[in-house]
Amino acid sequence: MQLGLVGLGRMGFNMRDRMRAAGHDVVGYDRNPDVSDSASLADLVDTLPGPRIVWVMVPSGDPTRQTIAELAGLLSAGDLVIDGGNSRFSDDRDNAELLAAKGIAYLDCGVSGGVWGKDNGYALMVGGAAEHVERAMPVFDALRPEGPREEGFAHAGGVGAGHYAKMIHNGIEYGLMQAYAEGFELLDTADVVANVPAVIKAWQRGTVVRSWLLDLLVRALDSDPELDDLRGHVDDSGEGRWTVEEAIKLAVPAPVISAALFSRFRSRQEDSPAMRAVAALRNQFGGHAVHQAGPTSGAGSTQG
Repeated sequence: MQLGLVGLGRMGFNMRDRMRAAGHDVVGYDRNPDVSDSASLADLVDTLPGPRIVWVMVPSGDPTRQTIAELAGLLSAGDLVIDGGNSRFSDDRDNAELLAAKGIAYLDCGVSGGVWGKDNGYALMVGGAAEHVERAMPVFDALRPEGPREEGFAHAGGVGAGHYAKMIHNGIEYGLMQAYAEGFELLDTADVVANVPAVIKAWQRGTVVRSWLLDLLVRALDSDPELDDLRGHVDDSGEGRWTVEEAIKLAVPAPVISAALFSRFRSRQEDSPAMRAVAALRNQFGGHAVHQAGPTSGAGSTQG
């Protein structure tokens, strides 16, 4: 197949390589001319014969909305746009309606695989009409991991279902990473365990906590056994927040994912105002020790 790919960042660049390796003719466009095959979005559209398929891999929010709006003015009836970025699922209906007014089809595709996807393949969760999914299936088959299709690809439902599924996937990922991180800190803090990296490496086979994320933690510890080269500042790209918002909206308990998200917020604070307030309250009601700001420290009673 021939298709266009908009956005050649860390994910898009590798996806282009993987699709080309599978025999597809991929024409890419990126604002960085060093990696782009086309001079502009209009040039990309003009290069592709109709009916076209254009895959969008740009940052979520305004960049994706603007790109799809521009494509709506450039593409023709019968063309197909696939949003493979991390868009919020609620954006998909607006994007689909905008394109449908021009006779252009739309699919949303949650993509997981990160920088390893070029070699290992990408897990794909797709939302949209079945006939459009079937039309793009050669592309999905090129991107997904080897093996049974159902173990790396899902037609999740109608428009929005793909990005919704990816949102929940990333919320689960938050909780898994937080559990590994807390286990690492406990092992690293305790005096009883002398070789923390060796213990975590031993979990890679035979245990119920083995996973690809654990393998990646072992990889990180191999290069930096104490993780001293890193700051404990963790950003979030949005999906965890959206997952918690959905849990609240649907009244579904999600304490693990919520706690993992809040832990990321905490990691960005040099000095937490909330924890200063907790320290002050403990000192007031129980005379518990407090640590004064600055070079000196004062302490109250340690009873209670």
